[in-house]
Amino acid sequence: MVNVKKLRESLKLYLVTDSDILKGRDFYKPIEDAIKAGVTMIQLREKNTDGKVFLEKARKLRELTLKYNVSFIINDRIDIAQLVNADGVHVGQSDIDVLSVRKLIGEDKIVGVSTRSVEEAKKAKEDGADYLGIGAMFSTSTKLDAKNVTFDTLDKMIEEVKIPFVLIGGITLDNVCELKRFNPDGYAVVSDILKYDDIGKRVEAWINKI
Repeated sequence: MVNVKKLRESLKLYLVTDSDILKGRDFYKPIEDAIKAGVTMIQLREKNTDGKVFLEKARKLRELTLKYNVSFIINDRIDIAQLVNADGVHVGQSDIDVLSVRKLIGEDKIVGVSTRSVEEAKKAKEDGADYLGIGAMFSTSTKLDAKNVTFDTLDKMIEEVKIPFVLIGGITLDNVCELKRFNPDGYAVVSDILKYDDIGKRVEAWINKI
């Protein structure tokens, strides 16, 4: 079984990768800088990367996350998560269902699910998800098809589905204060960390803000 207390701590500042935002910069150094500055979980999400390159990135990030004792999640690719012994996987509504994911990866691995409605959240919990990624909270350039979750819907999800959750989607240092009242376990961030030249400094600003 997944340790819920440890999971909640890991979700605090959750960095999701996107090499497009790095604009040709080295893929690994920015992530290592982010971890060293205080990021608590890494998700490898590379939508436009073929399997061979994805696996190579997964192997190197697994080494890096073990070195710094940070949780490592793979987006979608359960086969690659198993190959590199990642801490878990994150799936969306159009990906393989949670029950099937759990059969493949076992009870001791983390399963996260993207949700944007009360019904999706309830189903994820019933099927055995360990945490929810709720969003998009704001418009985001990294996921153009993401529909925004209203604050009213978020209130209902929190009230009706008692499970660890992170908020995701267009969250920046400028708007994160709007979300603090929902008391999430953490925030999943992409561009508002990765687009900066001094990533360590940006992560420190995030840690101070949240």
